[in-house]
Amino acid sequence: MSKIILASSSIYRKELLGRLIPKFDHVSPNIDESIMKKESARDASLRLAFKKASLISEDNINAYVIGSDQTAEFNQIHVRKPKTHEEALEQLLLLSEKVVNFYSAVCVFHKSLSIKKDFIETIEVKYRKITKIEAETYLKYEKPIGCLGCIKSEGLGISLLEYVKSSDPTAIIGMPLIGLSKIFSSLDIKFHASE
Repeated sequence: MSKIILASSSIYRKELLGRLIPKFDHVSPNIDESIMKKESARDASLRLAFKKASLISEDNINAYVIGSDQTAEFNQIHVRKPKTHEEALEQLLLLSEKVVNFYSAVCVFHKSLSIKKDFIETIEVKYRKITKIEAETYLKYEKPIGCLGCIKSEGLGISLLEYVKSSDPTAIIGMPLIGLSKIFSSLDIKFHASE
């Protein structure tokens, strides 16, 4: 069985992958996650997931490398990760009462076997009406700097939403485990229960 590497520095993705398999390494790919000109959020998510996996595969050609990425947009406007408190506050007020599509992509790449399998999940999220006071309180408590759409759905961020529509509840956290499970099954990668 080939080694498995998660191409990510995210503690959330590490925790998610740990639900499926017991042993894997994780390496931060440190890539430029900028969206290309005229690139849709959906396409960017798939491209960046593969870019992360392929970069780590360069030094690990005999491993299955898992890359994952999440993007979001509303009204064809890309949602960015806020870098400051002020940007986060502005973003929350902008997204108040808006429907936002999040795209959570995963790619499994094995360089020496020329295997590339990917999957993407679309998550439709409706933000409820958010006042400036509510936004300030949330930002003080949760500090979601660097979180796409300012939402930590595994924490207090869920309270700012009217609904989340997805066939995979893990996708909004950062990696679609249902899709990844299907990829693993197709590659005969064993889960915890199969050991």
